[in-house]
Amino acid sequence: MLSLDKVYHAKYILKQVIRETDVIHAPKINPESNIWLKTENLQITGSFKVRGAYYKMSCLSDEEKAKGVIACSAGNHAQGVALAAARNGIKSVICLPDGAPISKVEATKSYGAEVCLVNGVYDDAYAEALRQRDEYGYTFIHPFDDENVIAGQGTIGLELIEQIPDMDAVIVPIGGGGLISGVAFAIKSLNPNIKVYGVQAAGAPSMFNSIRDNQIETLESVSTIADGIAVKEPGENTFKLISEYVDEIVTVTDDEISAAILALMEQQKLVTEGAGAVPVAAAMFNKVPVKGKKVVCLLSGGNIDVTILSRVIKRGLLMTGRNSTLNIELIDKPGQLMDVSKIIADLGGNVISIHHERANEGSAVNGCYLRIVLETRNYEHIEQIKNALKSNGFKITND
Repeated sequence: MLSLDKVYHAKYILKQVIRETDVIHAPKINPESNIWLKTENLQITGSFKVRGAYYKMSCLSDEEKAKGVIACSAGNHAQGVALAAARNGIKSVICLPDGAPISKVEATKSYGAEVCLVNGVYDDAYAEALRQRDEYGYTFIHPFDDENVIAGQGTIGLELIEQIPDMDAVIVPIGGGGLISGVAFAIKSLNPNIKVYGVQAAGAPSMFNSIRDNQIETLESVSTIADGIAVKEPGENTFKLISEYVDEIVTVTDDEISAAILALMEQQKLVTEGAGAVPVAAAMFNKVPVKGKKVVCLLSGGNIDVTILSRVIKRGLLMTGRNSTLNIELIDKPGQLMDVSKIIADLGGNVISIHHERANEGSAVNGCYLRIVLETRNYEHIEQIKNALKSNGFKITND
């Protein structure tokens, strides 16, 4: 059974292995509250997962260690298991779907694991991991629904109690629920007055739905940039622990997650993956009651795929009014483009790109259209530029 003694034992075991990550003040995330960031994105392997994986392996018998371990993951759990196994001198096999990003496959190999690529998707890789477990006698290291794994993740809660004993609340990402189960159990056991809020992506709300309906529910599909928490079905252990120890669960959209990733990069010089940024998104957009409170956002990981980082940044710019597209209907005569440019420049807007075309069928013969992409400060700045253009006789269209 999960106990506070077990979490403290995990802390002792992990002391020489993991990094006690810093807590950083982030006053700009939400100016109406006092936000701090627990930087598990700077943990070894780039996420918190190594805590639970290592502690789980430390609890194995000599016979189990000799046979080796197997896991299934396309991301942080794979790297955590691989490193933990290597540090314990245990053979590890990681089953990955063959469509997993090359960067994650190579990272898992670099920590010493044997990678088994499986045709299909995650579910196929999971089935293959169980098959090999049964055939070769490996111990399966579950990513979240295991009490020793949960105890390992709970060590973050112990660190937070020591680092910020007067915190009012902590905001934690939820996928399968292993992280928040451990953190909430540890914190509530020591100080029941501290609020624990969970956050899921709106495109993968499995635990949100399950807690709301008071029963474990399985999603038909998931769709979110926060791939680290895109879990279709919560665990049985985690569902029970969250039901008892977590105060509230909320969801955030992909646009809100993108804005949070951008804010962390610009304001704090921290790179997080989508799953790691969801607590910050919840704080930024007031999804949980943080006003006037001292709140810790747990940045669970920083292993974002660089190939999608530019797209995430673009969405973040759009979400925060830092980037805007204007479509303007003009009369095709000399000087129109210059007049538009002058209005934008005088108000401090920066033109990134411009597309000018003559009118098409159904519009005025002497009409034309101007499509401008702008760099702006915020939504108020966009409205200021729009109003100035309108007052000078320019028509802004939605097309």
